Amino acid sequence: MARSEADSWDLASSVGATATMVAAARALATAEPDAIIDDPFAADLVRAVGVDFFTRLVDGDIEIPDDTAAGGIRLITDTMAVRTRFFDDFFEQATENGVRQAVILASGLDTRPYRLSWPAGTVVYEIDQPEVIAFKTQSMEALGAAPSAERRTVAVDLRDDWPAALRQAGFDSGAPSAWSAEGLLMYLPPEAQDRLFDHITALSATGSRLATEHHGGDFGQSLGERAKEMFDRWGPQGFDLDLTQLFYPGERNDVSDYLSARGWQVRSRGRRDLFADYGREFPDLASPLRQSVSITAIRD
Repeated sequence: MARSEADSWDLASSVGATATMVAAARALATAEPDAIIDDPFAADLVRAVGVDFFTRLVDGDIEIPDDTAAGGIRLITDTMAVRTRFFDDFFEQATENGVRQAVILASGLDTRPYRLSWPAGTVVYEIDQPEVIAFKTQSMEALGAAPSAERRTVAVDLRDDWPAALRQAGFDSGAPSAWSAEGLLMYLPPEAQDRLFDHITALSATGSRLATEHHGGDFGQSLGERAKEMFDRWGPQGFDLDLTQLFYPGERNDVSDYLSARGWQVRSRGRRDLFADYGREFPDLASPLRQSVSITAIRD
């Protein structure tokens, strides 16, 4: 189903199902003998959602060629492992530098409030659709998992007045904060991407930090090609998520330039170099990711 201005979802449909797909990839990455991440909750959360394809995937009941093509399971797993580790390291470094409030935008099935070692006094805010927030909270309670920081949920659509909802939950815009916008921007229209960073900037005190991504080139077309290849490869096994209907194409502002112009000190790392940082080989066939960069920024 194509996106609409007021669409909504749970973790088994539309954009929400991509969070389940990412959690499945984290589960596979965690189970590898040379794992670079550890998400002990990912597989159980995928099973709790109950999408048959992803459940069978984490249970090892699906055979998909383990290759590095654009739709191959190896590339998907490595990409999610590297991305997860990048954002894990970002939050850990932020807290090492004294930041004690974190905001996870479009948190989905992110388990960082439970699995990272947060310093005492840290507050982690999770923002997502009400159904998504409620499901994860209930599922983690059923697993007997307890947050390792003070976890505060903000059940609001990012298209609504989420800054007001965040403040109402206790967020202190006068104190430094650490923000993550992970795997999010492609699901926002170009103008909404700019608005998101405008809101973050307005809420960020000096010393605040941000981690996100930018996908250069004609990423919309490349992503569509990659999504089609995934569907062709995985469809016979029951994969029915049409990713091409979920993201917004169109020319976007360069994230690094946009943030720099608004008072952020920005550093970016190419995807190939980031893979190498974490001991993974970036495949030449991964064309949709070739111009992607991972970004960290500090508010002046």
